Amino acid sequence: MAIRNYKPTTPSRRDASVNLYSEVTKTKPEKTLLSKKRKFGGRNNQGKITVQSRGGGNKQRYRRIDFARKKDDIQATVVGIEYDPNRSSNIALLEYADGEKRYIIAPIGLTDGMTVVSSAEKAEPVVGNSMPLGKIPTGLNVHCIELVPGKGAQLCRSAGTYARLTNREGQWATLVFPSGEVRQVSVECRATLGQVGNTDHNKTSLGKAGKSRHLGKRPHTRGMAKNHHEHPMGGGDNKSSGNRPPAQRSGTLAKGGRTRKNGKASNKRIIRRRVSKRYGQLKLK
Repeated sequence: MAIRNYKPTTPSRRDASVNLYSEVTKTKPEKTLLSKKRKFGGRNNQGKITVQSRGGGNKQRYRRIDFARKKDDIQATVVGIEYDPNRSSNIALLEYADGEKRYIIAPIGLTDGMTVVSSAEKAEPVVGNSMPLGKIPTGLNVHCIELVPGKGAQLCRSAGTYARLTNREGQWATLVFPSGEVRQVSVECRATLGQVGNTDHNKTSLGKAGKSRHLGKRPHTRGMAKNHHEHPMGGGDNKSSGNRPPAQRSGTLAKGGRTRKNGKASNKRIIRRRVSKRYGQLKLK
């Protein structure tokens, strides 16, 4: 991928950069795979704002992605690589031998004219092919990994992500993620070979506030900068947390709390949890 840095012709251009999307080969989306995408602006079904700092943004249409890859043993040809406004990764349009078209997440190295296949049995270990973890050779990078067999891909779907299949023990396959987490996944779960493309997605700089508004992000005020009756962290003459741990506007603890619901079965299969860079640096000292 390539990043273009703008010349400082204006204050907003001084620190701005843009992704050139050199992997993209197709500009117009497939109309049969588009759906309407409503905007809620952080409001619930009563019209009340429940998530702050959301609203506006450019109009988008949702691209229906085939995360399950259940169309087995039918070769598909890559028609083109497209930009998707709903995710950080690019998407690839596939046309199967029977004429059906589907979108998948585009990995690095997948280009126009290449053929991919998904299979419940063993297939060639080529980038873009999908098969169960029990059939994939160990030591390869995979993405779009299922957590529950047949549910569809849930892990490693964003730009530049991947996991390495290290070994298999019985009904479980061990995956190592770049974050440092090591977890076990059923060998019946499917995964796609390769690493997700658009690796330079996080290297761009917006450069101006207007670009954030285009993305649907409204101005955000820190809780500590508000009045005491507006936020638990607000009030006081100077910067002060009120001698309490960081909290959200509703009073819910903002750091260190558990966020998973009914995740006991999934948590049991985590062999080693990810370690933050800050914790690792403190440990080295």
